[in-house]
Amino acid sequence: MSGEQEWDVEERMRDLLAEDAYTIQPSPVPYPAIRRRGVSERRRRVAIAGAALVALGALPVGAYALGGAERGGSDTAAPRPTAGAAQRTATSAPPATPAAPAGPARPATDGQLLDGIGFAQAAHGLQQCLDYDEKREKALPMGSAAPADDGLGKASDYRIILAMHSTGDSNAPGDGFFVVAVKEQPRQTRLICTIRDGAAQGLNTSVGGTAGDTAQPVHADINSGKLYQQSVLDKGHWKLPFRWGLIGTVEPSVAKVTVDYGDGSSDAALDHGWFVAAGTLGRQVTRAPHVKGYDTAGKLVYDSDQDESYEKTLP
Repeated sequence: MSGEQEWDVEERMRDLLAEDAYTIQPSPVPYPAIRRRGVSERRRRVAIAGAALVALGALPVGAYALGGAERGGSDTAAPRPTAGAAQRTATSAPPATPAAPAGPARPATDGQLLDGIGFAQAAHGLQQCLDYDEKREKALPMGSAAPADDGLGKASDYRIILAMHSTGDSNAPGDGFFVVAVKEQPRQTRLICTIRDGAAQGLNTSVGGTAGDTAQPVHADINSGKLYQQSVLDKGHWKLPFRWGLIGTVEPSVAKVTVDYGDGSSDAALDHGWFVAAGTLGRQVTRAPHVKGYDTAGKLVYDSDQDESYEKTLP
């Protein structure tokens, strides 16, 4: 092909391309469809957000808290009790039990609680005796002598040293039990109380110690006769068998005390400066208990038969 022909062909192609440029137009943009799709998407998002707000509104305020603020904390949502639950918890808590009043001290040995009388029963009996004494003092006529200090004091001031069966007699009919208790402060006090028919029926007290005028290492309580004898109205006709007891004080040098009475003998318990003996009498007697004391070497240091202040026969 000659050069002129090539030029004609090229020129012709350019003319054709120019004509197509005016006839070919791009497709129009689908604005209505795009707008409809955008509106639908916004409506869907608004619906989801509204559902989330409704769900959050259904939860109680403060229902969740984030942990992890301190070392070792957790960032897991932890439920907290609502105000109503806290109120129910506080309301359902059992009321605090008031502390029981302090009671007396126990005896040195279990053998000082006799005839099935437990410590709780003996302690209750002691409290009945103290209440009995308080009521008796309040019933005194105006102008009568007031009790010294605070009367006999509180049960917690005392130590129970003996509890045993009591046998009724012509002067005080009806059986019951004795409670014997002592205290050292503010001054030595000993009380013997009779519990009969569930109530305190009689009270014998001694204040200031049991020692006599003579210095003796063993001092039998001369006012404790109701523990080892029956009424003089029944002399020679005691109810048998008869539970008896004898108490007194001992010096620290005394290591052993024995008591012989009628047809029986007893090794006394030593309890913080007191001796406590008991036994059962099977026959009528006219002589008082025979008391002996020994030191740590076994030497006899006291014999009631040699003690001029000791009453050796019964009234």
